[in-house]
Amino acid sequence: MVGRVGGDAFGPVLVENLARQGVDTDRVRIEQETSTGVAVITVDDTGENRIIISAGANDRVDMMSDVDGAEELLREARFLILQFEIPLEVVDYAIEKAAQYPVRVILNPAPAASVSFDFLGRVDCLVPNETETKELTGIEVGDLGSARKAAQKLLDCGIREVVITLGESGALMATNQGVIHVPARKVEVVDTTAAGDAFVGGLAVALVRGLAPEEAVRYATCAGTLAVTQFGAQTSLPSAERVREFYEGGD
Repeated sequence: MVGRVGGDAFGPVLVENLARQGVDTDRVRIEQETSTGVAVITVDDTGENRIIISAGANDRVDMMSDVDGAEELLREARFLILQFEIPLEVVDYAIEKAAQYPVRVILNPAPAASVSFDFLGRVDCLVPNETETKELTGIEVGDLGSARKAAQKLLDCGIREVVITLGESGALMATNQGVIHVPARKVEVVDTTAAGDAFVGGLAVALVRGLAPEEAVRYATCAGTLAVTQFGAQTSLPSAERVREFYEGGD
């Protein structure tokens, strides 16, 4: 994990939790005079959420100290996962840096932001939700037909794989070889917070383990589905064992 937290009470809690999960936190820096990035989340009766973000220390992530400082990791990595909670120019620089090595870039464009197709064209795998897809393409995604249309527009800018998450409808994966819809299993939705994060994490894990792209998306969909059955953000993220059981057919 590369990033920054503040010198407040939230920072150590976040770093300690990552460490408990086996994440290398050596490159998570503490900004003593800044607050930790936080999100205020409201959840309605259907489990859908609204999120208000205060970036805090996330805005302090920079190209030289953080991206260049992690170059040794990039040399050895297979995937680089990025999102939009740090400055966009830093995301762009990290994508450029990853291109110097055989590292595939997975970008989750969240929270939604408008960026150029030139920016997106250097991404190997783009994983937006419906809202983020509309922000990037101008296409309202409300069904599989509109999702296909938006995915093709994103492929046309040079992205190798586009995976649009569709909530209870699962996900749509598009490449220049074709389009596949992976449905989600029906569950009782408690809170959709962190479902996208669980999906991206599951996708990366599955790809690292050598699953074929369609099966990797299926595995990721299982991770995202399990996340909506629990309340909270980090607390809703399922264990690898639970995802594997669900993926293999457990209830």
